[in-house]
Amino acid sequence: MNKFFKLEERGTTVSREFIAGLTTFLSMAYIIFVNPNTLGASGMDTGAVFTATILAAAVGTLIMGLYANFPVALAPGMNAFFAYKVVLMMGYSWQQALAGIFVSGILFIILSATGLRELIINSIPTSLKHAVGTGIGFFIAFLGFQNSGIIVNNDATLVGIGNFTDPNVLITVIGLIVTLILLVRKTPAAIFIGMIVTAVVGIFLGVVDLPTQIIAPIPSLKPTFGALFEALPSIFTAEMIPVIFSFLFVDFFDTAGTLMAVGSRAGLVNEKGHLVDGDKALLADSTATVIGSVLGTSSTTSFVESLTGVEAGGRT
Repeated sequence: MNKFFKLEERGTTVSREFIAGLTTFLSMAYIIFVNPNTLGASGMDTGAVFTATILAAAVGTLIMGLYANFPVALAPGMNAFFAYKVVLMMGYSWQQALAGIFVSGILFIILSATGLRELIINSIPTSLKHAVGTGIGFFIAFLGFQNSGIIVNNDATLVGIGNFTDPNVLITVIGLIVTLILLVRKTPAAIFIGMIVTAVVGIFLGVVDLPTQIIAPIPSLKPTFGALFEALPSIFTAEMIPVIFSFLFVDFFDTAGTLMAVGSRAGLVNEKGHLVDGDKALLADSTATVIGSVLGTSSTTSFVESLTGVEAGGRT
């Protein structure tokens, strides 16, 4: 274990890594529920997406951990862009969108395997890498504020403040306050605890329904597994090419920002500002994207929530 994961070299232990991994899991487990809900808007079977999300996250994270030895967990992301922009606004089928992610993942692997991707990332100023991650964070936050009702449409200013007497808005604000306090106090699993508190408050306010059972059958993967291959021949058009490169571009810079942010905190960035074993981490990320698209979910990518595990001591 020590030799394979370089525990002594990176100043960590098995127990510390276990706690770090558990902390990261608890911080990003929300994607298990958010991803099916978001992709379901595009017409996808939410049960199948639920299963695909878990499998893609598990396989992608195992590749990152066992091959790249990088303290980053992976899971499906870019789901809002997939569902709302590509499918609902641009009119492509979800099968075509999955095919687009598959092709972008193949391009990702080619860039990663040839070292070209790392060369490009290393040439980007560090400040810009961090800015990309921040921008994506603001985008996700904006969508969350929209879905909760904190931000609403306003014809005069485009965006406006929602009704804070609305129970949905109220529990969102409570959840945010609790989560921010826990994050400032550096409480492990702060995001997950904030979600639990929000759910409990929602139950008392009658917004969240109580579960009817604890254990249920695993939803079938059949509706989404391999569905992209039927649509694959139809995506090689002038109209679809920009979509493919949009998937590639967003995933590219999202990964760069996340790996740099996590790597910096974990001491895995050298004096030149380059990631230690960055080529392996990039290849693991791109491979996970391809696997996730075949299973039936949006781009599987490195999650910035991995920072919670690094703060808990994770280094491998």
